[in-house]
Amino acid sequence: MASSLGRVYKFGLLKPNYGALFNQLIAYLGVAAGSISALIWTLDQSVKAHDIVAHPPTYKWGFYKIFTSLDHRSLRRGWEVYKNVCSACHSLDFLCYRHLVGVTHTEDEVKALAEEVQVQDGPDESGAYFMRPGKISDKIPSPYPNEEAARAANNGAYPPDLTYIINAMHDGENYVFSLLTGYCDPPAGITLREGQYFNPYFVGGALVLEYEDGTPASASQVAKDVVEFLMWASNIEFDERKRLTIKLLGVSSALLLLCIYWKRHKWSTIKNTKILFTPTQKPK
Repeated sequence: MASSLGRVYKFGLLKPNYGALFNQLIAYLGVAAGSISALIWTLDQSVKAHDIVAHPPTYKWGFYKIFTSLDHRSLRRGWEVYKNVCSACHSLDFLCYRHLVGVTHTEDEVKALAEEVQVQDGPDESGAYFMRPGKISDKIPSPYPNEEAARAANNGAYPPDLTYIINAMHDGENYVFSLLTGYCDPPAGITLREGQYFNPYFVGGALVLEYEDGTPASASQVAKDVVEFLMWASNIEFDERKRLTIKLLGVSSALLLLCIYWKRHKWSTIKNTKILFTPTQKPK
């Protein structure tokens, strides 16, 4: 049969429909790609363990919008939350004080923050190590000298570093917010003063905080501010990426208009050209 069809095509008795063959090939490729994608998605979901726990709700964060930057007032308050509460257990090992400049504080304010801590430096000329006030180029210090000390202070549990916690967790910002707002009524025997909130995950079960700008430090406000700060810590190029997106869209729009004009200009001659057939010999 194949040789017969070959002879038919060869002698021009039957021309193959290449358009139909091409469309059929595209259809087969589409079905194959869809099947492979479904298989990959199924395998990916089969190795995740987040389905055995409650899923946090998705909140309407301002930074979800395409043209919206992070709330820098909230970032400053989030730094206060980390400094006064979270830093007792958690570290920011991949951030330096200089990263805060122009984001949460001015350069002078950051220098003052760095000088509040003592940093080991050296060796000096005699080969000895010494303590000095922190500099703007220093890393934000960890609350523990090593992992063993951190585990010993937390009953064997190792408090994770918070620098990339938002990116490391599934649905990180909503997960952290839901975790931090997991406050409940204090059990019998625990008395809270004004401005304190009970949370079994905090030492002593209470959290007290006063913002510098006078913002009421409700549980949801504290959680929102620290999540905003940790989103920036995990993506310190966040605002720059948004600015580049706006610039890219602007330049691309201008180039698109120029390309449309160039195409219409170049093809206008071809579209308006008429091709006439003039026979070389007059018909008899």
